[in-house]
Amino acid sequence: MRFVVPLSSASLGVMSRGEELVRIGELSRRLGVGTDRLRAWERRYGLLQPVRTAGGFRLYSREDEQRVREMQSQLARGLAAAQAAAVVLANAERAPAAPVEELRAQLAATLARFDATGANAVLDRAFSVHGRDTALREIVYPYLHELGEAWARAEIDVGQEHFASNLLESRLLALSSGWDRGNGPRAVLACAPGERHTLGLAGLGVCLRDRSWSITYLGADTPVAMTTRAAESRQPQLVVISSTMPNGLPRWEDQLHTLAGSVPVALAGPGATDRLAERIGAQLLVDDPVTAAERLAVQNTSQ
Repeated sequence: MRFVVPLSSASLGVMSRGEELVRIGELSRRLGVGTDRLRAWERRYGLLQPVRTAGGFRLYSREDEQRVREMQSQLARGLAAAQAAAVVLANAERAPAAPVEELRAQLAATLARFDATGANAVLDRAFSVHGRDTALREIVYPYLHELGEAWARAEIDVGQEHFASNLLESRLLALSSGWDRGNGPRAVLACAPGERHTLGLAGLGVCLRDRSWSITYLGADTPVAMTTRAAESRQPQLVVISSTMPNGLPRWEDQLHTLAGSVPVALAGPGATDRLAERIGAQLLVDDPVTAAERLAVQNTSQ
């Protein structure tokens, strides 16, 4: 059972009123990182900064969780543990709570000039300061919407669109470490056949994993038959199929209907419609990936 203790700023001096604090076992479960490793990162690098209760228990904050997530991201990028911790702590020390609008503008500017180092630094700061949900919902996905609009107006070229999309996809997939090891429900995530855009689907997987789901991620251009085989093997509580193409799903309606007869299915992306979802017996996800993950988590809890 989850152990959380909300403590007021009066009792701690530094915590905001009503902040959720957790013991190390719960922190380990959320992050997919063993308690021994978390303790080592705390002891060696000062990465975690717990508070102590009167009874001597260490309790960890949302900021501790964010620093560990950034640590995972830095490790996935190839840094050694000591280097990764130094980067995380340096980012935290020099990062005031910049408004999301400012960070979104900085992200757009760095990507527009093909500055991968700068863009990754902006993303590091966004995740560290605002947390993963807010950074994705208010910075990354609004930027992607603006990028798509600029592409439609022919204001950017294919090189810029590919550069930005590939960098953001690599960052999202770097956050996926251990996402097959959650102890909650399982979701199988796949793009429809022919669909190459994975950013929404990958973000949904990250956000579901943050809510303890286990993720089987099949990625781009997945035949429905392959998704069906994965569902038969993994027995998920949900299969999500994403498409941005207006005609990307109807041609597979019969197969999707069969799949939805054996496992709950959700359709996502601009290529999914209410009418198609109703015909095949699927749920339609109409929100951004973060909000969709929140809603799915609530639905699962209430079932």
